[in-house]
Formats: sequence, C-alpha cells, structure tokens
Amino acid sequence: MSAPEERPGGPEPRAGEGVPPTGMSRRQLLRHTAWFGAAVALTVAGGEVISHIGGTPASAAADDPNALRFVQLSDSHLGFSGPPNTDVTGSFERAIGQVNGLGFRPDFAMHTGDLTHLSTPPQFDQVRQMLSGLRTGQVFTVPGEHDSVDDHGEKYRAVFGAGTRGDGWYSFDVKGVHVIALVNTLALEKLGHLGTDQLDFVRKDVAGLSGDTPIVVFSHIPLFAMYPAWGWGTDDAVQALSYLRRFSSVTCLNGHVHQLFTKTEGNVTFYSATTTAYPLPRPGQGPGPVPVTLPAGQLGSALGIRDVTYQQGRHALAIRDRSLA
Repeated sequence: MSAPEERPGGPEPRAGEGVPPTGMSRRQLLRHTAWFGAAVALTVAGGEVISHIGGTPASAAADDPNALRFVQLSDSHLGFSGPPNTDVTGSFERAIGQVNGLGFRPDFAMHTGDLTHLSTPPQFDQVRQMLSGLRTGQVFTVPGEHDSVDDHGEKYRAVFGAGTRGDGWYSFDVKGVHVIALVNTLALEKLGHLGTDQLDFVRKDVAGLSGDTPIVVFSHIPLFAMYPAWGWGTDDAVQALSYLRRFSSVTCLNGHVHQLFTKTEGNVTFYSATTTAYPLPRPGQGPGPVPVTLPAGQLGSALGIRDVTYQQGRHALAIRDRSLA
C-alpha cells in the first residue's frame, strides 16, 4: 500500500488523528460538515474520472460522445423523521431534480445504499417510485444497513434485486468501463463485510479483463479504513482490492458516512459521497456517527460541489470544493 498522496499544504493526514482528514482549514471543515442533499455526477473519458455535484458543469471531457457519464446518489433514508431533517422526501426530490437538471442525460444512476431508514415495504415502494423519475439511461442500487434491518435484505432484493447474484452483488460493462456493485452491509459486526462468496465473485469477474480496463466499484460502506472505530471500513476489503491491483485505474465510490471524502492508494481512488438526508460528524468528532442538527435555516442552503479530476497514471488529484450558496 503506497504512502498517502501529496497535496498542496503537505501530505494527507489520516482520519481520526485530530485534524481534518483532507487538510482543510477549520472554516472549510465546518462548511464541509454542513454539505447535504446533492448528487455526485461522474464522467469517465480518456482515462480521466471527473466528479462534481449536481448542477455544476463538467469539464470538456463531458462533451465527448464516447464518454461514460453517470450519477451517484446516496443515503436518502426515506422514513427518517427528526430534527436533523424533517423532510427527507423533499430533500431526495431536490437531489433527483439536480440530476435531471445536469444538462446531459447520464448513462446510469447509482444509489449507494440506505435508500430507506427502516426497510419497510412502503419505504421501498416510495424509493422505487421516486427513482423512476430520474432521467437516466438506467438506475442501479446497492443496499445499506438500513435496507436490511430485520431480514438480511430480503425486502430490498424483492424490489431491487432482479438480475443480481448472491445477496445482491453484480457487475456490468458500459462504454469500455467495467462496473462492480458490492454488498458489504449484511454480515455486520463492527465493520462492513463481503464474505468468501462475494470475494470469489470479484476474483472471477475481473479475471478475463485487460489491465487497462477502467474499473468502477460501488459499495455502501467504504472499502478503505476511513474510521474503523465507527465501523467506517470493510474488514475483508484488502482481499477484494488485491484482485484489482493489476488494473491501471480503479475508482471506488461509497456512501454510509454522509460526507465528501477522497483518498488515493496507489492505483485506487476512493470517493465517499454526501447524503440527501442528514449530516454526520467528521471522523472522531463526537461520541459516534449520530445525525447532526444544523442551526435553524441552514440545512436547506447547506449544499456544495466537489470537482475532482483523476488522470490515469498520475497520483495527484485536482480538487475544487465550492459552496452552492
């Protein structure tokens, strides 16, 4: 595993060491912890992965007719009710509106889990109906732990499991990119867990691919040790990633942590997504990952953008964080 990448201002600190894990100032950190309710759009073109949050223009690569463009939403928690957000349905509607207003039709949309808060049939039906309003080529999902609170994900798979394998994992190819969707929320003790069957699926799934095939991996819980004390990591992710080390470009996208975070390890870049429900504290700031209630009037306007450019073969990331307010 390579050393953390160098960024302007010094090397990236490790999460949980008492400093912002992306080297931000305190003012920037407070702004980031308030970010909420936006959809992360990504473009894969010419060996680059460019990410931004809905409503912002992508780079010129997005005009490439051969580019793959897709959207990530996460942690809608439909069914949640409480002071951190009294209208999660309205927030999710707003995120869907952002996707539909991007100015281009994404090839697909991926929801990276916790679609519901209590995994009830009415909540799953509501999410299904709302996702049908996305103007994208296709819509995919992976489950979060809130989507399997009492049945090992059976109700989730009844609605969203068509065409998947095992407990809901799958893969597909689109415009030269290989996409893998993993499930690491069903055998939780402290950390996320993939299990031997799913690990074997990943190994066989990529065995016949050329090393220059771009790989995009979706999961709910991070596939890196973002903050294990809070369960923000996957205990057997190292084994899964070992099958991907020979590929020149691997991008892993997750939800669960309700905040934007980027980390690069060798050929693998990890992106944690924001939420459409409620913020969670930064790693180690407080007793645990409990919903954060923002001051009155701030939640609706606490939206932000993150533009990230990743060029194959280079370790440096070009990151631009801006408030939509």
